[in-house]
Amino acid sequence: METTQPKNTVLDIQNLKISFEDLHVLKDISLQLFKEENLVILGKSGTGKSVLIKCIVRLLKADSGIINILGKDINNVNRQELEELRKKIGFLFQSGALYDSMTVKENLEFPLRRFKKDLTEDEINAKVITALDNVGLKDVLDKMPSQLSGGMKKRISLARTIIIDPEIMLYDEPTTGLDPVTAEEISVLINDIQKKFKTASMIITHDIECVRTVADRIIMLKDGEIYKIGTLSEFENDKDDYIMSFFKTKKLN
Repeated sequence: METTQPKNTVLDIQNLKISFEDLHVLKDISLQLFKEENLVILGKSGTGKSVLIKCIVRLLKADSGIINILGKDINNVNRQELEELRKKIGFLFQSGALYDSMTVKENLEFPLRRFKKDLTEDEINAKVITALDNVGLKDVLDKMPSQLSGGMKKRISLARTIIIDPEIMLYDEPTTGLDPVTAEEISVLINDIQKKFKTASMIITHDIECVRTVADRIIMLKDGEIYKIGTLSEFENDKDDYIMSFFKTKKLN
């Protein structure tokens, strides 16, 4: 189903609602993601952040509303159209979701063999090496995920996500479980990926230091609803008690 949207909008969500039995998780959410923007979705655990991102790629089906991605309503496309859309969307899962039984090389080859079937073996090898170079890990090609640190797993997961050249990147809690130094490295890498590949990115997080590093714009959720939309400066200068409870931490030097 083709739809219209402003030329600089890659994702347009209107009146999105989803409930699980009597629990109303998202209540009439409307938002936009623009080209080459890092949009942070901020909120406490249980506010619907991860549900939102799963609705965007139709891992969950919303009860109502429109999710317009690159000119198509993802809730009204057939299976083939959905797969074509998913090729254009990179999804970095909170857990990384690497295949434990595959080497790093095999993990990176997997999406290429699934989505880029016209590539030769030499072309696949070249893209794997380039993807690893983009995340600063060229020397782990033959390692298993169990041999990697948490930060390295995140980097490999990110390499696997960008290897198919997505137009939109979705990050689900990219710094969760990482020490502060490694978390900052991942946040910087998100910015590097955005600038190098000119992706539009949505970052789901409650990590304020990540927000401070990556955010072009912030949407705060509370109880399944949009509580505030603005820039980092607007949030940090807001005197609302709920917002101040997030931004009261001191900036890292």
